[in-house]
Amino acid sequence: MSGIIAFLRGPVERREDGFTLLELLVVLAVLAMLIGLVAPAALRQLGNAKEKVAQQSVVRLAGVLDLYKLDVGRYPSTDQGLQALVAAPSGVRGWHGPYLKDGALPEDPWDHPFVYRVPSKRSGHDFDLCSTGPTDQQGGADPNAEICNR
Repeated sequence: MSGIIAFLRGPVERREDGFTLLELLVVLAVLAMLIGLVAPAALRQLGNAKEKVAQQSVVRLAGVLDLYKLDVGRYPSTDQGLQALVAAPSGVRGWHGPYLKDGALPEDPWDHPFVYRVPSKRSGHDFDLCSTGPTDQQGGADPNAEICNR
Protein backbone atom coordinates (compact mmCIF):
# COMPACT_ATOMS: atom_id res chain seq x y z
CA MET A 1 0.00 0.00 0.00
CA SER A 2 2.77 2.41 0.78
CA GLY A 3 4.20 1.80 -2.70
CA ILE A 4 0.94 2.95 -4.28
CA ILE A 5 0.92 6.14 -2.17
CA ALA A 6 4.46 6.90 -3.20
CA PHE A 7 3.54 6.34 -6.86
CA LEU A 8 0.60 8.73 -6.59
CA ARG A 9 2.75 11.50 -5.10
CA GLY A 10 4.95 11.67 -8.11
CA PRO A 11 8.69 11.64 -8.50
CA VAL A 12 10.57 11.81 -5.22
CA GLU A 13 13.18 14.52 -4.91
CA ARG A 14 16.24 13.12 -3.20
CA ARG A 15 17.85 15.57 -0.92
CA GLU A 16 21.44 14.77 0.06
CA ASP A 17 22.23 15.28 3.70
CA GLY A 18 25.86 15.98 4.63
CA PHE A 19 28.75 18.05 3.38
CA THR A 20 30.69 17.94 0.19
CA LEU A 21 34.39 17.25 0.17
CA LEU A 22 35.07 20.86 -0.78
CA GLU A 23 33.11 22.16 2.20
CA LEU A 24 35.03 19.87 4.55
CA LEU A 25 38.36 21.02 3.10
CA VAL A 26 37.43 24.68 3.55
CA VAL A 27 36.48 24.08 7.19
CA LEU A 28 39.73 22.20 7.82
CA ALA A 29 41.76 25.01 6.20
CA VAL A 30 40.07 27.63 8.39
CA LEU A 31 40.69 25.54 11.52
CA ALA A 32 44.35 25.05 10.56
CA MET A 33 44.79 28.82 10.14
CA LEU A 34 43.18 29.52 13.51
CA ILE A 35 45.37 26.94 15.24
CA GLY A 36 48.43 28.39 13.52
CA LEU A 37 47.61 31.84 14.87
CA VAL A 38 46.44 30.91 18.36
CA ALA A 39 48.85 28.11 19.34
CA PRO A 40 52.06 30.20 19.44
CA ALA A 41 50.38 32.85 21.61
CA ALA A 42 49.05 30.18 23.97
CA LEU A 43 52.51 28.58 24.27
CA ARG A 44 54.07 31.97 25.01
CA GLN A 45 51.55 32.49 27.80
CA LEU A 46 52.38 29.06 29.23
CA GLY A 47 56.09 29.95 29.26
CA ASN A 48 55.37 33.28 30.97
CA ALA A 49 53.24 31.52 33.57
CA LYS A 50 56.10 29.16 34.47
CA GLU A 51 58.50 32.10 34.82
CA LYS A 52 56.06 33.86 37.16
CA VAL A 53 55.60 30.72 39.24
CA ALA A 54 59.40 30.36 39.47
CA GLN A 55 59.75 33.99 40.60
CA GLN A 56 57.05 33.54 43.24
CA SER A 57 58.65 30.32 44.45
CA VAL A 58 62.04 32.02 44.80
CA VAL A 59 60.46 34.86 46.79
CA ARG A 60 58.62 32.39 49.04
CA LEU A 61 61.74 30.28 49.67
CA ALA A 62 63.77 33.42 50.38
CA GLY A 63 61.19 34.32 53.04
CA VAL A 64 61.51 30.85 54.55
CA LEU A 65 65.29 31.26 54.61
CA ASP A 66 64.80 34.54 56.49
CA LEU A 67 62.70 32.69 59.10
CA TYR A 68 65.49 30.13 59.43
CA LYS A 69 67.97 32.95 59.99
CA LEU A 70 65.75 34.47 62.70
CA ASP A 71 65.72 31.14 64.57
CA VAL A 72 69.32 30.03 64.02
CA GLY A 73 71.13 33.35 63.65
CA ARG A 74 72.52 32.72 60.16
CA TYR A 75 71.52 31.31 56.82
CA PRO A 76 72.24 27.64 56.09
CA SER A 77 75.65 27.05 54.56
CA THR A 78 75.97 26.04 50.92
CA ASP A 79 76.82 22.52 52.08
CA GLN A 80 73.72 22.33 54.27
CA GLY A 81 71.66 23.75 51.40
CA LEU A 82 67.90 23.97 51.39
CA GLN A 83 67.77 20.58 53.11
CA ALA A 84 68.35 22.57 56.33
CA LEU A 85 64.78 23.85 55.96
CA VAL A 86 63.44 20.29 56.17
CA ALA A 87 65.75 18.55 58.64
CA ALA A 88 67.87 20.06 61.40
CA PRO A 89 71.53 20.20 60.41
CA SER A 90 73.90 18.73 62.98
CA GLY A 91 75.30 21.21 65.47
CA VAL A 92 72.69 23.91 64.79
CA ARG A 93 70.93 25.45 67.79
CA GLY A 94 67.57 27.19 67.66
CA TRP A 95 66.21 25.22 64.70
CA HIS A 96 62.39 25.17 64.97
CA GLY A 97 61.51 23.45 61.71
CA PRO A 98 60.65 21.91 59.50
CA TYR A 99 60.15 25.19 57.70
CA LEU A 100 58.58 23.62 54.61
CA LYS A 101 55.32 21.66 54.52
CA ASP A 102 55.38 17.98 53.61
CA GLY A 103 59.07 17.76 54.48
CA ALA A 104 60.04 17.88 50.82
CA LEU A 105 62.18 20.34 48.94
CA PRO A 106 60.27 22.13 46.19
CA GLU A 107 61.39 22.09 42.58
CA ASP A 108 61.01 24.84 40.02
CA PRO A 109 58.24 24.63 37.37
CA TRP A 110 60.65 22.78 35.04
CA ASP A 111 61.24 20.07 37.68
CA HIS A 112 64.79 21.21 38.48
CA PRO A 113 66.06 21.74 42.03
CA PHE A 114 66.65 25.30 43.16
CA VAL A 115 70.29 26.44 43.35
CA TYR A 116 71.35 27.84 46.74
CA ARG A 117 74.70 29.52 47.54
CA VAL A 118 76.07 31.30 50.61
CA PRO A 119 77.68 33.79 50.37
CA SER A 120 76.12 35.33 47.31
CA LYS A 121 78.13 35.87 44.14
CA ARG A 122 76.12 39.07 43.64
CA SER A 123 76.79 42.25 45.56
CA GLY A 124 74.12 43.37 48.02
CA HIS A 125 72.78 39.87 48.63
CA ASP A 126 73.34 37.52 51.56
CA PHE A 127 72.64 34.41 49.49
CA ASP A 128 71.76 33.30 45.97
CA LEU A 129 68.57 31.34 45.48
CA CYS A 130 67.90 30.61 41.82
CA SER A 131 65.79 28.59 39.45
CA THR A 132 67.85 27.51 36.46
CA GLY A 133 64.89 28.02 34.15
CA PRO A 134 63.88 25.83 31.22
CA THR A 135 67.47 25.32 30.05
CA ASP A 136 68.72 24.07 33.45
CA GLN A 137 71.83 26.22 32.96
CA GLN A 138 73.21 28.59 35.59
CA GLY A 139 73.92 32.18 34.57
CA GLY A 140 73.15 33.80 31.25
CA ALA A 141 71.28 36.89 30.19
CA ASP A 142 68.78 35.57 27.66
CA PRO A 143 65.06 35.06 28.44
CA ASN A 144 65.81 31.46 29.42
CA ALA A 145 68.37 32.55 32.03
CA GLU A 146 68.14 31.63 35.68
CA ILE A 147 65.65 33.41 37.92
CA CYS A 148 67.22 34.54 41.23
CA ASN A 149 66.19 36.27 44.43
CA ARG A 150 66.21 40.05 44.39
